[in-house]
Amino acid sequence: MTDNGEFHYLPLQAEKLSVPVPRVERVTLTLADGRELSALRYGEGDPEVTLLHGAGLNAHTWDTTALLLGQPVLAIDLAGHGDSSWRTDADYSGRTLAPDVAQALREWTNRPQILVGQSLGGLTAAAVAAAHPELVDELIIVDITPGIDTSAGPSALRAFYEGPTDFATRDELVERAMSLGFGGSRPETERGVFLNTRVRPDGRIEWKHHFAHLAAAVLDSDAAHEATSRSGLHAGGWDDLAAVTAPLTLVRATRGFVSAADADELQRRVPAAHVVALDATHNVQETAPAALAELISAADLPV
Repeated sequence: MTDNGEFHYLPLQAEKLSVPVPRVERVTLTLADGRELSALRYGEGDPEVTLLHGAGLNAHTWDTTALLLGQPVLAIDLAGHGDSSWRTDADYSGRTLAPDVAQALREWTNRPQILVGQSLGGLTAAAVAAAHPELVDELIIVDITPGIDTSAGPSALRAFYEGPTDFATRDELVERAMSLGFGGSRPETERGVFLNTRVRPDGRIEWKHHFAHLAAAVLDSDAAHEATSRSGLHAGGWDDLAAVTAPLTLVRATRGFVSAADADELQRRVPAAHVVALDATHNVQETAPAALAELISAADLPV
């Protein structure tokens, strides 16, 4: 395992799960427009599974799931997140992010992938599968369908991002997160904050993902927030899902964003889709990683 500090949590995670610590490395791809796309590659050999995170997260949200999978896995930092470059146009809709992912799959994999995307990553994965069917063997979207309203749920999230965008210490962010009910134990919250922040040249701590910085300006207006929350979800998502030829599974978190009615709407529009409900919150990869890893590992996902 590389000596990079971002991986120092993995041995303890692996010990708790009673699994070996895989080799893991960070890889970077320079895109045609000069932006950089970053990813984590777990395990030896060529990946058969690629993971795409949700808005405001990064590739490390998949650490536990990747450990439980126990096979080569690629986890990509979407544009504007993690160690990938921010977009100057601040357009983070699934269709805009999809070309980056398609290029990454051509660069870092050598076979069609089980492509797993959570939330924004799910809409991005659907856009990739629709436009580049040769790159996707199976598609799993996690707790997202096009057009669902995410503005009602995260009132605490709004409060979290309405504050300053930089801080003196990471401890300030940990305390703020825990006071608003985010994270689990303090060590878990410290891990999440560490992996999703960076130290600026002036010594201040800031979020890695662009969304937090955009939110500080946008969240002053309820109407603006609602438009921002929904616009990326509506942009062609149903058309993309209808065009997917690979086997398609929706994972619905019973305590997440996708309701039973939303799942029914997906099956009405895409009759071949299969729906699996898991007892989890929206970030299924963090609150039900074992069940999700088992589903990803299954060789006989329903068509």
